[in-house]
Parts: sequence; C-alpha cells; structure tokens
Amino acid sequence: METAALVAPVTALEFLQDAFLLTGEGPVLTVYSLRPRPKACASLSVLHHYRIHGIRPRSLTAVRPQSSATGTYGKEKELRSTSEPNFYDLAVFGGKAVRLVRLHVDLRDGEHLYLEILGPLMELQDWALDVRWLSGDKHSLLCVAVAHNSALLLDVITGNALIQRSCLEGCLLYSALLLVHESWADTVVVGGTVFNQLVLWKPGGGDKSNNSECKAPVERRLLGHSGVIFNISYLQEKGWLASASDDRSIRVWGVGPLGGPGGKCGHLDPVCLRVLYGHQARVFSVRLSPGNVFSAGEDGACLVWDWAGGGKVVRTLKGHKAGGVRALAVSEGTEDEERWVATGGADGGVRLWRVEGREEKTDKSEEAVTEKLNDLKFPGQGLPKVVCIAGEENDNASCSQSKLVVCTDQGIVYQYSDGQWEIVWHGSPEFQSYCVMETITVSVKDATAKVHLCAVGNLSGSIQVFPISHPQCGILLTGGPRKIHSLIWQVAKERLFLLASGAEGLVYRWCIDVKLDEKRSLALNINPLPSFLLPSCAKRWLTAAVCLHSASEKLLWVCGDRRGSLLLFQEGGKLEQKMGDDKSVVESLLTGKEQTDLTLHPLSCLFGVHGKQGVTSVCEYQGLLYSAGRDGCVRVFRVHPAPPKKLEEKSVENKGGLQLEVLRVQRACKGMEWLERVLILEPEIPGEEDKEECENHDNTKKHNMTEKLEVTEEGKDEGSFGKEEKTKENKGREARFVIVGFHAIHFVVWDPVKQERLLAVPCGGGHRSWGLWPSHKGIWPGYGTLVFIKQGAVMASQPPGETMSWAGKAGRAGGWGLREGVHGRGIGCVCRLGRIRGLGNGTETTSTGHVTETEGRSRLKDEVKEVQREEGHWEIVVTGGEDTSLTILAVHPNSGRIKVLSVITDHISSVRTVTAVTHPEGGSENQTQSLSALLVSAGGRAQIQCYRLLISWDRQRLIPSCQVIQVAHHRLDEQWERRRNRHKMVKMDPETRYMSVVVVVDEKTDCRLLALACSDGALRLFSVSEVKRQIDLLWETFHHQRCVLSVATCSLEDGKGNRYKLLFSAATDGKIAVWDLTEVSFLSPGTTPPIPCLDIPAHQSGVNALAVWANKLGQQGGGCLVTVASGGDDGQLTVSMIMVQYPEDGKVQPSNRLHLHLHSQSHIPLAHAAPLTALKFLSPGLVVSTSSDQRVCMWRVGSTGISHIKALCSHVADAAGLAVWEGESTEEEEKRKTRLESEQGIAIWRGKGSPTGLKPTPGETGGRVSKDKETADEVKGEETVEADCKTGGPVCTSSDKTGGETASEHRNQTEIDGTTESEVNSETDLKASFESKKREKSGWLLVCGQGFQLLQVRNPEMDAEKWTTKREREKEEVDHRVKVTLQEKST
Repeated sequence: METAALVAPVTALEFLQDAFLLTGEGPVLTVYSLRPRPKACASLSVLHHYRIHGIRPRSLTAVRPQSSATGTYGKEKELRSTSEPNFYDLAVFGGKAVRLVRLHVDLRDGEHLYLEILGPLMELQDWALDVRWLSGDKHSLLCVAVAHNSALLLDVITGNALIQRSCLEGCLLYSALLLVHESWADTVVVGGTVFNQLVLWKPGGGDKSNNSECKAPVERRLLGHSGVIFNISYLQEKGWLASASDDRSIRVWGVGPLGGPGGKCGHLDPVCLRVLYGHQARVFSVRLSPGNVFSAGEDGACLVWDWAGGGKVVRTLKGHKAGGVRALAVSEGTEDEERWVATGGADGGVRLWRVEGREEKTDKSEEAVTEKLNDLKFPGQGLPKVVCIAGEENDNASCSQSKLVVCTDQGIVYQYSDGQWEIVWHGSPEFQSYCVMETITVSVKDATAKVHLCAVGNLSGSIQVFPISHPQCGILLTGGPRKIHSLIWQVAKERLFLLASGAEGLVYRWCIDVKLDEKRSLALNINPLPSFLLPSCAKRWLTAAVCLHSASEKLLWVCGDRRGSLLLFQEGGKLEQKMGDDKSVVESLLTGKEQTDLTLHPLSCLFGVHGKQGVTSVCEYQGLLYSAGRDGCVRVFRVHPAPPKKLEEKSVENKGGLQLEVLRVQRACKGMEWLERVLILEPEIPGEEDKEECENHDNTKKHNMTEKLEVTEEGKDEGSFGKEEKTKENKGREARFVIVGFHAIHFVVWDPVKQERLLAVPCGGGHRSWGLWPSHKGIWPGYGTLVFIKQGAVMASQPPGETMSWAGKAGRAGGWGLREGVHGRGIGCVCRLGRIRGLGNGTETTSTGHVTETEGRSRLKDEVKEVQREEGHWEIVVTGGEDTSLTILAVHPNSGRIKVLSVITDHISSVRTVTAVTHPEGGSENQTQSLSALLVSAGGRAQIQCYRLLISWDRQRLIPSCQVIQVAHHRLDEQWERRRNRHKMVKMDPETRYMSVVVVVDEKTDCRLLALACSDGALRLFSVSEVKRQIDLLWETFHHQRCVLSVATCSLEDGKGNRYKLLFSAATDGKIAVWDLTEVSFLSPGTTPPIPCLDIPAHQSGVNALAVWANKLGQQGGGCLVTVASGGDDGQLTVSMIMVQYPEDGKVQPSNRLHLHLHSQSHIPLAHAAPLTALKFLSPGLVVSTSSDQRVCMWRVGSTGISHIKALCSHVADAAGLAVWEGESTEEEEKRKTRLESEQGIAIWRGKGSPTGLKPTPGETGGRVSKDKETADEVKGEETVEADCKTGGPVCTSSDKTGGETASEHRNQTEIDGTTESEVNSETDLKASFESKKREKSGWLLVCGQGFQLLQVRNPEMDAEKWTTKREREKEEVDHRVKVTLQEKST
C-alpha cells in the first residue's frame, strides 16, 4: 500500500531564514517557499508511521546572542548568513524516531527545492520531546530530550547514543526545551512535568556528567500552573521563559540567562512576571519575541499579547476550523521588524500571517482585535443619513482615489476626496428630513472619460439626478406623488438604467445617456420606460434588482422586494394600462412622457422566499443568480424554462415559459441573520494557480455585474463576458463567494466554505448606511475598507489613504491560506462519487505575464511541467463530519493535491452517513469530464438532505468545479418544530439519529428508495422524487427493538431477467436481518412493512459495518450465493454465506418469494484490536476493514474461510469511514513508480562519512518540484509501514500475472510490463499516458477519521504468501532503521 494523499493535523512548523516554511503533517515533511509569494515546493515522507512533532535546522554559523529558541514544536537558533547556502540539514523528530533530511536549494532560483534523506530512521526507546544540534561540534551530534526526564547525546552517523543521563526527578514530561551551546557540558534541560511544574537541570553538569548511572539534580523549580505544561519557549535577549498549560494560561518567568558557555541556570530565585489569560481552552503553543508573546490553543485562535502594555491581547489570528491550532511558528526579526506567523490546525490547514514587530503601537481598545476605526470628521450641516462610495476612474486605483458622497438630513450632498469635504449639491426643502441616495460610475458616450452620477429621492416622489463633478447639469425626475422607497442603478448592454420604487408597488424606470453637448459640457438624456408592478403585499417596494439578457434579445430583470420575494420581469412583456387605449400607450413611449399607468407584471414570482424581512441584494455571476436577505440565507438560483405542465398555463407574452428556480440555500454563521450582499471570492494566492487564471479574473471583474444570461431550450443559462470561449465552460456553475452582513455589532465578511471571518468591523450593527471598498466590482479581493455612519459621524475601518501590499493583506485579513483545512473535527463518513478527467487549456495555461525573456522561458517550462502534472484524473469524494458539514473534495492522486470544491452546512447535527448514485457523463468512468450524482446524507436530529451534484472540469482554473442543487430534505419532527407553543409541551419521543443509509434503485419506475437505520430501533424506507422535490416516508418497522447500526442492499437477477432486491440490517444485538423488497406493494406509502426473510446471529455485540456481494452459481442451481461481511464492536470479522433460491416460475408474487438460508459462516475473532468501524468489498472475495486501532487490513474471503493478506498502520486516528474502488494505473504512475524505485539507492543514507558526490536531480529524490503539492509519499520504498505483526505496505514490482481465486477467478488480471529506468522523464504529452497499453490493476482505499488518507494498492489480487515474500525482499532493500543503543563514550 502506498499513500497517495494525506490530510492530518499539522503538528510541526518551522521557519527557515524567513525564506522557507517547513511543515510536518503526519510523517510528511513539506517545504513552502515564501518568496516572492508563498507556495508549496517539495514534500517527502520521512518518519514512516510516526507523526512529526519538530523540525530543527542546523545552524551554519555562530548563533547570535539575541536569538530565541523554543521547545517541543519549537524554533531553532538560526542566523542569516552573508552568503546563503545551497542546502540545509534538518533533524526531524516525532514519536520515538529521529531522522536527518537535507533540503537542497538551487542558488539560481530559490523555487527549485528538493529533499534528500541522509540517514536511517533512528528509533529511540522513549518519546522524543526536543532535539537540538550541538553548534560547536563538527560532527553530527544531536542532543535529545525524552519523555521520562532524560537526555541523550546521539551520533547520527552511527545511530548510537554516546551519553544518556536522567534527572533525579524521574517523572513523566509533557514538554521539554533543550538549550545547547558548543558541547554536552553546556546543555540545559527545561522540562514540563506531569505535576504541573517546570524543572531545570543540567545533563552534562558535574564531574560525573558522562556517567549514565549518576542522575543529575534539579537546579531550579518553577511552580504556579494548575495544569500540565504543553509547551516552553525561551527568549535569550530578555532572559524570559514562557510556558503554555492545560489550565488555559500562559506564564512568563524571569529566569535570567540560561545555557550558553558553561551551561548557566539563571537566577537562583526566578519569579513569574506575567500570567496571561485569554484563551477559551487549553493552550498548546507559545512563542516569545522582544515585543510580543504569541500563543495558540484548542480554541482555534492565535493571540498576540503586548508585553509592554500590561499583557493585553492586541491581535487575534483566527483561520482554522474547530479542533484548535496544533502548531505555531514565528519568524525571526528585530524588535521593530515585521514577522511571519504560521499556524497549523487540526483541520490539516496551514495559514500564514504578517504581524508588526511591535503590535503595542496599535490601538489598545477591543476594536483593535478586528479592525481599527477612523473618524473622517464630517463638518457639514445636519446629520449624515446616507453614505456611498462613488468609485474611481481607474479600476486599479486605491481607496484614497475613491470619492465618498454623503447626504444629510438637510438635503445637502457632500463629497470627501483627498482628505477634504466639500459641498456638491444643495437640495430644495422637500429633500430635507428624508432622502435615499445611490451613485454609479459610467463612461461618457463618445468619449473616454468617466463620470460619477448621483441620484437623490425624497418623500414627495421627486428624484434629482446629477453628475457629481457638474451638479448644475442635473435633471429632476418624478416617480409618483409619494415617498421614494429605494433607488437602484443598473448597467446593461452599455445602457444605464435607473429604478425608483414608489408607492403602491410601482417601480419607475428610466434609461439615461450621458453625452457631451455642442459646448463640450455634460448633458443627461432621459428616456422613460414602462414601470414594474410588484405583487400585492404589506411591504410593497423594491430593494434589489439586476438586469440580464435572454436569448430573445429581450432584457430580463430579476428583482427582490421588501416582502422577501424574488420576481422576474421581461422587457416588452405583458403591459397593463389603467386608463386610455393602446394608441396612447404607443404615443407615451414615443414622446417620452412619463406615464405611471403603464406597468409590467412579473413572469415568475417566488413569494416570500427570503422571509418577511426582505431581500437585500441580487447579483449575477457566470450565469447564476445570488440573492441575500435578512433571513440569514443566500439563495443560488437561475432563470429556467418552466416544466411542460406549467407551460400551458403561461400567458402568450411569456412564450419562453421562463421561471425562477432555486438551486441551493447557503446559510451564514450562527447568529448572522442580517445579510447584505454576496461577493465573488478571488483566489487567495495567485501564485498557487496558473497565471492565466488571474488574468481571467481581472477581465471578469469589470463585467461581472452585466453578464448576458442566455436561456436555452435545454434550460442552461449561459452568461457572456468579453471572451465567451474562455468562460463558456463555467456557465451555470456556482462560484466561490463570501457573504457580507451584520453579526451582532460587527460588520462581517464571512467565508461559508472555510467557515471563518475574513473581515470584522465593530460598526454597531445594522440599520445604518454603509459602503465597502472595493466591493462595488462584485469581487472580494481579500481585503476591504468599510465606510459607515455611526452616531452622526462618518467612520472608516482604516485610513483611506493606506494602501496594501500582498503581505499587508495577509496581516489584516484572515492571512494567507497555504493549505486548505477540511474538517475541524472528526470525519464520520465518506463516499466516492467518481473520477474526473482533467484537460489543459492549450497554450493559455502557460502565460508567464510581464517578465523578461529569460525569466519567461524558465517559468514557461516550469508551468508546462506543472500543467502536465496536474492534468490527469481527479477523484471526487464527499465527506461528512461532526462539525455538521458536508465537504465535496477533489483529490489528485498523482500529486497529492486536494481542493475543496464546496461545503454544505444544512445539517443541524453531526453527519453520520452519506451515499450517492452517480452517472458519468461524456464517456466511460475513467475518461469522463463530468459527473452527475444524487447525494443523500443523514445524521442527528433525524435529518435527511438530498442534493444533485454536477461535477465538471474547469478549463480556466484547471481544477474540477461543483454545482450543488438542493433536491429535498426531511425531518421526522418537522410537525413538532412548527408548533407555536412547543416550549410549553413535553416532547415524548427522543431525538432519533440516522446511523446508516443506503439507496435502493427501482429500475422499473426509476424511483430512488432510501433505507435508513435509526437509533430508535426502527428501519425506515423513504422515497425520493426529484421532480416533486420531496422525500416521503413509505413505512417503518421496529423488528430489531434495538438501535439499528447499519444497512446494506443487494440486487439479484435470475436467468430469465427478473430482478430481486434484498435489504440487510444489523443492530446492537449482533443479529443481521434480511428483507425482501422485490414486491411493488412494499414501495407505496402507508403499506404494511414486510417481515424479515432471515435472521442471522453474527456478533456478540453491535454490528457497525455491513458489506454484501452476490455471486452466481452458474448452471448447477437456480440461485446465487450472497456473501455478507460484518464487523462489530467485539473486534470480530464475520463472513456469512447466504444461499438464495429464485422462484421456479420466475414470477414475483406474495405466495412465491425468494427462499433464503444460511449456507456457511466464518469468523476471525480478533481481526482488529478495537471495534471495527468500516468494511468494504474491493473486489469479489477481497474485503477491506478498518478500525480505531489505526490499521487497514485486507482479507481474502472464500468458501474455505477468511485469510489475512496484508495490513497497514494508517496515519489517521479514530478511523470511522472507508471508501474503496478499483482502478487502473496510468502510464504516468508506472513511470513515476519505476523512477522512484530506481532512485532508492540515492535517497537512502550513505553510511558513515559525508554524502558522496552523487547528487539527485531536482524533483527526483522524493522531494519532487511541486508548486501545489501538499502531501505525498514520494520515496515509496522508504516508508514501508509496519503493523503489529510487521506487516508492511510494500511497493509492488510489475509482473505479468493472472491473479485471483475462488469468486474472482473469472477476472483476468493483466498488468503492465516493467518500465525501464531510462523512462524517468514524466513530461510527456498527457494523451500518451492514456494510450491503449497494458495497465496494472490497482485498488484505492480512502480512510477517514481525524483527517483522511488515500492509499493505493497495486495488484490487490496477489495472495498473502506472495505479499509476504515481496515484503521481506523489499524490506531488506529499503527499510533502513536502526535501534538507538547506548554506547558509553567520553566527549
């Protein structure tokens, strides 16, 4: 077994000279280059099945006196050398293992990095807590602090411990910090004991320092914590020692000088200088800098404390999901320099932050935790009521070049520009006390200049429209005799529209042209249009509108009103006139006279879809519409042809039968009900994607609000930008977006995928006028400035003149996401949807931008390699977790790259089970470029969610894209939730949890049936209708009388073509029930549930997993043999063979049913050391099981019994979900495997002495060059992981063999011939790798728990004896490990 992808908690972080960031995730070491922009460059698995807990670079020069060091996950003393080296030696440790790795850096281009393993895996006899290099020793000597308060001197050349010495305080340590200098005698150990104390002692002190039997005394003891100490950090410049504890506190101690020449132990009586409380949970990490203290904990926050300001929190860095921050690193720098701060989370994510050297210079108020506020000192008459951002003439202009427009209650419009306020327009008395105002930037017709237009409405129905630069050129419009509720500007087809919502539901419209008259002065040309008439309701005025284009070249308008309804209008649609005849209607349009009695009625209406609080905004992007409302929801919808039944009911004017169709609903975070807008999200790191993507985003930003929406006969809405060929692949696909709204007193920009705040401004809450720069483009660039009105003052969230570099954006927003997190908590279930074949975009994917010719050629070559590497197949999987979310992931097995396509947060409790019915589109499964899947998820609170997922390939971003369409949802207690006085009643029924779900497909009616195992002892059958968009309960039975844990299904077919369906259910009593669902009478609502055909006792306790496979008996009988594999809480694997006899006449009748009986049963009593959690059939007769003991086992199941084939220790803790499938190894994978096998001799340790002159080329020694690669097991032979019985996951050498036995004998297993070593260049054409050549069969296993791991099994049909022989042979070749033994020796 080989690891293809891994997501696990990040447990180690280390900066390397502010140029690189090293991360440890499981056993995988990854290098990120920070210049010019952060990106992943190399990755390598180094510690086998141990988890990396620390990375220590070796200093190449003398250590500076003002350097800092940290322990456990800490920071090594490092110094920038005058001439940067071309390699760095790293000591990587974790668990009971230590290993040496060399990072090679190409001096010509720092982006070319690769990792090389220098020595064997050195296994200690105790847990390593800290490792340090001896700086004054020319040999490779390491000091290691271990868990039982001991220290040893390790010779990494021989793998022997030269000296080992223990402390008199022989207790267990939770953390340790080594302070080393030039020799063993200078070493000082600071240990955090299990008794909540810090002890300082010298392993090399005294005359008997080299005597291992003589224990060293405790020199200093620090008391004060009430919990164990997780982390220790020391700042030599100040003589401070910081400790992070389980008691949620950080303590800073004044200990004086520690370590150095002679091994100083500091002051005789150290004192506690600060006790810092601010975390909501345990504190895992702490770091010290001259001006600040950095801490990170289980609450997911990294706090920056101001040391000089009394220990206050000056900044909070939050970017990880639930589960906490497991690793923290702070780069070096002087007291006033900016620093990098890196955090690694339990969700597998890595984030990078930029922090000022002295954060205490910032505002000390609570508001400084989010964004600092600035008063723009409005000096005008009256109180400001409305504020707008007028925009800028240049799209790339900064915030300081934008103009602010404010209207007061005195009817005066002011403009703020370059720090100065000036009066623009003074309105008449009718504009006082009440006004609405909107601005827009448009181009002057027949000119290149741009002008800012402003529209102001009042209580009497008057609207003043004027250019801000020339207010004297304004014009007065009339929108009815009463109050103007709202004004909306829209641009479509190079035409400017103004909408004014008046009384009685009338929306007045004008088309406005801005021209230059004969005197070269601005002139406004007004053309009135027919009004919109809103449906009758209590709050009958418009709040949002967007203009579209239809295929009939008629404008479509999608509007939202204050009642929460979404409306569709069509230009030239149904006209209604209250008085007059058709002749007057035509004359009114030709003469330009304003007619209030000419109205357009909506073609389609989704009444009250956003609740009673109203719609706040509607926008369009790439063919889809996004609406936000005060119900806390964002709705993604489209203009769609009505079903045939509804077309007959449509009027003649609505010939296309258009209607609005909601695809999905996205809720914001809990408590965030007041939503304002939806902004499209730009990529966080432009360097991470291809540069063409960034250029496409720049092009789309300018036109995203005026897209063309083409409604075809098939119902596909297609938007058009300037370049339709580039965007047609993405039409109708949902984009990544952020939600803008108010959460309590804060203005918040919320990312629904990452579940985090991107911006938070304490503005005071809703009910205020505001403007966000630069979001008027509809794009969220990762930063923003909020301008709002608060208590009669105009405020801004930052100085308008302040500009931001990319590092500044990282500091103020949520930081740079180097790697996306998946689930903050455990993943409980997983389902694989299928495979997507990725294709490049020709030469467009290799654009190098504005660079020199030499740089362009170099980057062009790199990008071509990158595109070819990222092309190929992507596996699409869905995971459900305890964080109540569903995540759709795309996994690239060749590179280990993982992309989060979408996150669904509709569940109100944990997701326990998920399943899908997938239909590939556009070819076979291995060649398809699109997938359509019906996804069903269920979990706590008896909740079922059903979605239609449309997966396709995005040619611009070169990754798969996902469109989520909500089909239906169901809850058993929906009637209870609707009761008004339910808080006064006692709910008798307990909360029911759905434990397992399976889909039963009826081929005759194409109906989808859901069988669910319920915690209340019931087995329930539901039907799903995509047309009706509803889920109905057909029947329920309480046969088990206990909690039903798992269900499975099986379809059978006899020789006459008759189909039969069997359902298997298992409960906590250890019995398996078999149900016959063949009869149609059982599939209608209200029918009597069936009776089980067979009950099978299988386990002594609960059955957690079921797997079923059916095999035909052939000519010998008229039935089949069904294999049922089950795993339970007792750790037992049971295989039951059920004989099924078909009816003789082949007719399905109540009196003529299937005959079932138990044929045989086999057991493996101790298949796992813990309860089995998941069980799947990889192929006939081949079963894969997993358990919380972190083992993944493969079993051969046959008529003779069960035999164990192989096992692997997974890197995923608390394994709960499993997905398996078969595939073929592509030619690219075969070449990569052969190349890696041929390079094992290079990557393995050289023995004693320095490395030989044989230097591996970049990208070949495990650390292959990979910009987006996040985790991979490159040197496959070097990470053969041993299980309990030394069972590894070997790398299979290709051979021509036909494998299989028993049920799988009919499967011809053809494998690819061995690839020669000369075929090491993988930069071949992508199509060549999919030519019709012999390919090796391979199996894929995806294990989920606290993270997930994708494993590839080559030639899974190989029997156990061959696996053992191959494993022993490969272990001798590549598995180099040494047991560290003590060798007494004086230094």
